[in-house]
Amino acid sequence: MQKNIALLAGGYTGEYEVSINSAKNIADHLSADKYKVYTILINHDRWFYESAGGQIDVDKNDFTVTLEGEKIKFDFAFLTIHGTPGEDGKLQGYFDMLGIPYNTCDTTTSAITMNKAFAKAIVNGIHGLHTAHSMRLFERDMHDVAIISATLKFPLFIKPNNGGSSVGMSKVYNVAGLPDALKKAFHEDKEILVEEFIKGREFSIGIARLHGKITVLPASEIITTKDFFDYEAKYTTGVTDEVTPADLSAAQNEQIAAIVTEIYVRFNCKGMVRVDFILLENTNEFYFIEVNTTPGQSVHSLIPQQVRAAGMDLGEFYGALIEGAI
Repeated sequence: MQKNIALLAGGYTGEYEVSINSAKNIADHLSADKYKVYTILINHDRWFYESAGGQIDVDKNDFTVTLEGEKIKFDFAFLTIHGTPGEDGKLQGYFDMLGIPYNTCDTTTSAITMNKAFAKAIVNGIHGLHTAHSMRLFERDMHDVAIISATLKFPLFIKPNNGGSSVGMSKVYNVAGLPDALKKAFHEDKEILVEEFIKGREFSIGIARLHGKITVLPASEIITTKDFFDYEAKYTTGVTDEVTPADLSAAQNEQIAAIVTEIYVRFNCKGMVRVDFILLENTNEFYFIEVNTTPGQSVHSLIPQQVRAAGMDLGEFYGALIEGAI
């Protein structure tokens, strides 16, 4: 018997269209024999299912839709909303209260990993893992660029503390660039992170619990013609090369797998996540960037690349996430 799957996409951020593309790819790969997929779009104004007959609002009291007089209840919620409210724990808490299983980390883990400063504090002490020196700033407080420049070494990354797809991020080389960069980041979030730039090779690696076992996927290397991997670099054709599997030695792959497994366990992750990191130039020390708990799933996104590189079927991968959570 088919399970009813609510595939949630959209959200409240600039990543809305990215989320829509992720949902399309997931829907294309889920087995039609096992799952009946209903794509639910979420924005600031409405939650709705777009049926052949038009848009049908979701009843938020029990998370159902009524089609031709029949109330559709969902066996599972597949969240692919990047940013709030799908990546920061809000929807996870809602589904926990309704008793509907879902594919992502729980409320607590989602909220912590979404907050870059909190996430860095959690990973502190993992063997072989380093974090860049940083400062967390709040919009309500005064920001003395002289204090920032005296505390941290340029170049610096300025980015929203709660956000994704590098929206609102800047790289600055001197104190003169700080005011505009702070303004840009605060436009996206009321708290931001100012972090020292780590020069090296940038990577991203997926990890998931499949059939009860933590599975580390092949890593991808991010090689961009831009100064750093910003929103344009991520989503503009020809600006960035993503090499999967990455050119890493067996020893490096073993070390990375051990570190990301410890990250997954320490955060109490569930389902699939993606860990972004940098190998420091000349030393190959592992520097943590962030954990993504609803990583992109469009045709060319990193997780689908890595699943294929591992010799796995993408539909079976998504199916294992669903069955494991149910």
